[in-house]
Amino acid sequence: MAGEDHPDSRSAPEELEGAVLDALFSQSPMGLHVYDQELRLVRVNTAARLMPEFPFDRLIGLTLPEILRAFDITDPAAVERAAHRVLETGVPELDMTIRFRDRSVPPVETVTSASAFRLQRADGTVLGLATALTDITARVRAEAEVRLQNEAAARIGTTLDIFRTAAEFCEVVSPALADTVTVDVYDVVLCGRAPHADALERDQTVRRVGYRSVAGPDQQGVPAVGEVDVYPPGTPYRTALDTLAPKLIRRLRPDTPWLDPRRRRHARILSAGAHSMLLVPIRARGVVLGLACFYRWREPAPFDDRHLRLAQQLTMLAGQCLDNARLYGRERSAARILSGGFAQAQASVVTAVELARTHLPVGTGGGWSDAISLSGSRVALVAGDTTSGVSCPAAMSELRAAIEALADLDLPPDDILQRLHDLASRPNTPPDTAAPDTGDGTPATCLCLVYDPVTRLCTAASAGHPSPVLVHPGGAVELLDVAAGPPLGQGLAEYALTERVLPEGSTLLICNTALLAAAGGRESLLSRLTELFAEPQPSLQAACDRSAEALTPERPLRDAYLLLARTRTLGDSRTKAWTFPNSPESAGQARRRAVVQLAEWGLAQDVIDDTALVVSELVTNSVRYAKGPIQLRLIRDGTLVCEVTDDSSASPHLRRALGTDENGRGLFITAHLTQRWGVRPSGRGKTLWAARTLPTPPPLGPTPTAEA
Repeated sequence: MAGEDHPDSRSAPEELEGAVLDALFSQSPMGLHVYDQELRLVRVNTAARLMPEFPFDRLIGLTLPEILRAFDITDPAAVERAAHRVLETGVPELDMTIRFRDRSVPPVETVTSASAFRLQRADGTVLGLATALTDITARVRAEAEVRLQNEAAARIGTTLDIFRTAAEFCEVVSPALADTVTVDVYDVVLCGRAPHADALERDQTVRRVGYRSVAGPDQQGVPAVGEVDVYPPGTPYRTALDTLAPKLIRRLRPDTPWLDPRRRRHARILSAGAHSMLLVPIRARGVVLGLACFYRWREPAPFDDRHLRLAQQLTMLAGQCLDNARLYGRERSAARILSGGFAQAQASVVTAVELARTHLPVGTGGGWSDAISLSGSRVALVAGDTTSGVSCPAAMSELRAAIEALADLDLPPDDILQRLHDLASRPNTPPDTAAPDTGDGTPATCLCLVYDPVTRLCTAASAGHPSPVLVHPGGAVELLDVAAGPPLGQGLAEYALTERVLPEGSTLLICNTALLAAAGGRESLLSRLTELFAEPQPSLQAACDRSAEALTPERPLRDAYLLLARTRTLGDSRTKAWTFPNSPESAGQARRRAVVQLAEWGLAQDVIDDTALVVSELVTNSVRYAKGPIQLRLIRDGTLVCEVTDDSSASPHLRRALGTDENGRGLFITAHLTQRWGVRPSGRGKTLWAARTLPTPPPLGPTPTAEA
């Protein structure tokens, strides 16, 4: 009937309102809490009851402050203030982020987005408060992970230093992910090398390069940054590296079998109370660099699978940056070798020779050269060709370091090459430290030459390397024919020693096979150098540059270099020598001669007294053990060198004599009165020498000019 209300139409709004309320309390995915005017919880919906970690349905009847105290909640006072504001003003509070953490062990944390609005009648009477809670834990964690990854990409790898890169990684990770984080790398990584994943050296030493803890910036790890350690077998550290698989240890208990309190690292873990840890191998470009370790001891929640995935992603980024630093360090070492490092040459190198060098890089090959200071103001000039592969820089570094160590033993050039050959021939030599082919069929070669500025004697030996060229003061050019033995690591190690007394002011030219090939061979090289040095050169470096340009009309196939060493001579004003018979009186005679000579040189009295005692001890030692005559030589340049030569091949050793001993104090006294001492073998005997730095080095004598 027109004008009458249908019964269903009058009840529809009420039914819809009831359906909405029923859905909010039974079907809504958001947790709904209803509080009265006193902020007492009076009702929760089904979604709130489905949170087993936070049983709000059991808290009905409690006030909001009591509920907040039942959980570990970030800033509960702020939540109370917000609730009272809503009751008082009626203005809703939207999207408040609240972190709930239960009291269980281990605790469970949930992040919620809470919105609160006031409940009131139509006349404005306040009835209470309703809050809607949405679980945003997954979203918050995902956002935090993205922020952490972005921060890592921006902050890690700002330099090409391994220690700084590791420190940057630790600063990003702690405390965002872990309470404590450590980075250990294999010790060989700091030398530019790293074991391959398919040929891992299980017992390699690791070095701590990064550490950070929420305990404070002054807290030191065990081991401390810079110290070395070894992962024992049977520990998860060793297992992670053996399997190259990351490890998640959710619960770490004090009674864990592998934790040994007698080990420093394990004792620190136990004392800190670490309860969870992650171990992630650091890998990049097919090599294993080390291990990153993450610990939780202040944060009560343990690590989980999601934390492990995040740690792997961050460690992968750090691994790339660490490997960049490793490769840069290797190339930088090679560059230093290639540049020769002559800008800050040692005093004895400057005393013996003037150096110039020209490098012609083309990006392949391992040509290198160097000058090494030796005892008695001598200098060793070494040069060679190594591999042209990716291990070339490491091979150059290893070879140069080995030569310097052997040269420091005062071994002659042929003995140095003999030992280098033995090292290169070892079957267990790592591939990037051996002496393989250069890549074009030419084996690794080496030339070792020693020059004495006192006697002008040049001794040389070659392992398949081109012979040096000798340029006389007048400009005449000749090949200093050095007998060439086999390349390093090939054939039998038979190296002959070539000796030649060089004219005063002569120049040695040393090049590698790449430059010799570019010049067209030996005859062409000598011909072009003869034309060049027929005219005076403005400087040694200019002569070196012009020679390299004249010898390489076309681009070399491999990296080439040319080293020029103009010899200097220490005259009678800088050196003095005497020969004494083998008799007890010789020690006193040698001491008196030395005192007179040192006084003529105008040295300080304390230097004279100390040197006289050293001379007496060294000559007495020769009288005791030698049979033939004894020679004493004093050399004065940047240092004062005392040399005693005899026919005994027995090398003395430093030892500490007891108070009751009558002998054995000679070398002990010598070591305390000088900066360096050593024994240099000779043909049928030895030379015992000791060097002391002078307060003010004397000026160098005149150096030949004009002709190179």
